[in-house]
Amino acid sequence: MLGQRSPAGPARNLTRRPKRAAPAWAVLLAVCAGQFLVVLDVSVVNVALPSMRTALGFGETGQQWVVNGYALAFAGFLLLGGRAADLFGRKATFLTGLGLFTAASLAGGLAQSPWMLITARAIQGLGSAVLAPTTLSILTTSFPEGPERTRAIGTWTAVGAGGGAAGGLVGGLLTDLLSWRWVLLVNVPIGALVLVGAALWLTESRGAAARRLDVPGALLVTGGVTALAYGIAETESHGWTSPVSLGPLLGGLAVLALFTLVEARTAHPLIPLRLFTIRSVASANTVLFTAGAATFSVWYFLSLYMQQVLHYSPIRAGLSFLPHTVAIIIGSKLAPRLMGRIDARVIAAVGGAVAVAGVVWQSRITADGTFLGVILGPGILTMLGAGLLLTPVAAIAMSGVGRGDQGLVSGLLNTSRQLGGALGLTVLATAAASRIASRASGGASPGQALSDGYGLAFLIGAAFLAVGTCLIVLLPKPDPRPAP
Repeated sequence: MLGQRSPAGPARNLTRRPKRAAPAWAVLLAVCAGQFLVVLDVSVVNVALPSMRTALGFGETGQQWVVNGYALAFAGFLLLGGRAADLFGRKATFLTGLGLFTAASLAGGLAQSPWMLITARAIQGLGSAVLAPTTLSILTTSFPEGPERTRAIGTWTAVGAGGGAAGGLVGGLLTDLLSWRWVLLVNVPIGALVLVGAALWLTESRGAAARRLDVPGALLVTGGVTALAYGIAETESHGWTSPVSLGPLLGGLAVLALFTLVEARTAHPLIPLRLFTIRSVASANTVLFTAGAATFSVWYFLSLYMQQVLHYSPIRAGLSFLPHTVAIIIGSKLAPRLMGRIDARVIAAVGGAVAVAGVVWQSRITADGTFLGVILGPGILTMLGAGLLLTPVAAIAMSGVGRGDQGLVSGLLNTSRQLGGALGLTVLATAAASRIASRASGGASPGQALSDGYGLAFLIGAAFLAVGTCLIVLLPKPDPRPAP
């Protein structure tokens, strides 16, 4: 018997069995958990901002960088993160992005000064930029085309919407029951578990044609926009002509000009400039940039208003955002159904007009406002309109490009919206801080000064949104035929 077994032993050692594929549910769980963390951290800090300001000593305009630090890094490196998966592998990129995000969450939760928190948030944004585009590409390569993939993507989309919806409530619960630090620290155990699961369950895969990473392009666009945002923020204290403000503003414009030159000359640009010769892409990105400047700021200023003026607890403020979330989901779901019968540009224009009306209504906040009087109605109107606006604009942009550029244009639309939101928040926060200081020095009560400042921010946001709505006329009529 011994002689019969010996040949089989070496054969077993020399023959390597293929690695068993992980169950589909395990892959979906790991990928959706990563997506949930990315989307959650876009909004989870809003409700915690007043507590962060008190604990770390932020100024009136300084606290905006807790939001903008994440948004700028996320937007600036998003396209780079998508391409990294092709070059280094989707699993490796997923693990790298999630590891960076988790480590930055720990650093942010332990921060002892404003600059430490802002730096951690920026690194979180970088990790999210690497992680987010990889989640969808893992799904599309792990599930065969057809109903199974459709269900997986539907789950991924729902989880993303759930993360945005849960942000305010989760932030309020953690801040009220534990501490603002747990808004960030909660990511650590969740991120660690997902890292272990992803390492065990995901299999490595790469794109058919890996392209060189345009790191200089990502650094230039992020640095240029950050410099512009910093310069705008400094105008509140030093004015537009001061070297402290003018230097970053001119420097940011110069860096963005250099970015354009680099993209025109490099073989594998982060953003191929040829895409902006396509009318649908150029006009849609312009609309989303200006619309993002308004919609991105609504929850930011409402969080401050509810807690600093109306003295809501963090939990109550988080719960107050739930109608907003339901409204934007309804608008986003309603738009595709209407697009089968009505011109997408008409739907987008109506959505923009509804959102403008909501933000103008929101600007009429007062120191003695109520939830029913100044929060519920304007919030529902604004977010319903935003849902009706964003979906048709994105659909028109995607209908104008070939299949090979679909992923790149999708990432570009998200980038434009995020960058517009970051710059818009800077403009609005600077204007609000100036109005607050002016009203306070004029003898207004603290609550009224804050209300007037936030009201001005909403009015400027409505102007941005109105411009974006007017620009919808530049959008071409969507072509029902598939792009080549």
